[in-house]
Amino acid sequence: ALLEERGLRPAMQPRVDLVSGAEPGAADLEFKVEMELLPEIAQPDLSDLALTRLKATPDAETIDKALKDIAGRQRSFETIDEVRPATQGDVVVVDFVGKVDGEAFEGGTAEDVNVEIGGAGFIPGFAEQIEGMTPGEEKTIAVTFPADYSAAELAGKDATFDIKAKGLKRPVDVAIDDEMAKKIGFEGLEQVREAITRQVEQEYAQLSRLRIKRDLLDALAGKTDFEAPQGMVEAEFAQIWQRVEADRKAGELDEEDKEKDEETLRSDYRKIAERRVKLGLLLAEIGRLNAITVTQDEMMQAIRAEAMRYPGQEQAVFEFFRKNPQATESLRGPIFENKVVDYVIELAKVEEKDVTPEELAEIPPADL
Repeated sequence: ALLEERGLRPAMQPRVDLVSGAEPGAADLEFKVEMELLPEIAQPDLSDLALTRLKATPDAETIDKALKDIAGRQRSFETIDEVRPATQGDVVVVDFVGKVDGEAFEGGTAEDVNVEIGGAGFIPGFAEQIEGMTPGEEKTIAVTFPADYSAAELAGKDATFDIKAKGLKRPVDVAIDDEMAKKIGFEGLEQVREAITRQVEQEYAQLSRLRIKRDLLDALAGKTDFEAPQGMVEAEFAQIWQRVEADRKAGELDEEDKEKDEETLRSDYRKIAERRVKLGLLLAEIGRLNAITVTQDEMMQAIRAEAMRYPGQEQAVFEFFRKNPQATESLRGPIFENKVVDYVIELAKVEEKDVTPEELAEIPPADL
């Protein structure tokens, strides 16, 4: 209340220190409060904003490819009775034991695994070296895990796999017709095409929004003519740097960042932290000055969306948010930001531009 009376808006939690020497009950309690204040931010002139909304339309090639992918997932496999070497297109049923430095590693042993010769999904060089094996044959192959392999402890390491071929299968393709459509819950093939088209249109709309949001944030960044509270910048930088360190440890640092020395890398990410803080403050102020709020219904929709990400555990997710108000509040920020972004886009001069799906897919995601 005291801060509000004096028109003070702290950037972060104030630091309160008791003044030493005061005896309890003998004198009024004295304390010292230190805080970093939010800067004065005037609503910028938004009338000169000019943005481009990119639009792409699903083409026949995109729909046909999606249909082929669906048909590919419906394939069945039939056993090949003939004893012969595995060739392109065959599926080899194998047992294997993976080893690094001669020791079997966790998750590297499996039985009755289907390996399609010429297919994807395995370590580079794995399926290629199984080609030519005959059921009953055993061999040891050598591979190298990719530098960006998901299991960080294996990334970039050389490994061997003891392979035992147990049998051969051939994939049986599924015809792309009404019968396939019925198997996956549709009345006919036309309904599948319509569903794919709607899904692709939604994906394109999301990509288009990411682009216009990125362009808007870039434009607003030029209107942040105020100093960012250093405490907020330091806190944001700490979060960013934690992710950078994790990526570096996992070998997932961007190639461009790998070439930079520590000082340059820190400087670059500190600038990103400052940009994020200033843009966040500007968006918050635009929202405050224009009475933009997040409704209870919008919060409930966000919680429901989170719950739907965990099928079968929805009630546990609802209970988690009920017991953790801080987690619930973490959902408010993105909703508020998107409402402010939508408000500003409505004020801007927006030109629509048709692009190809490939051009739209090249658009980088929006990022504060």
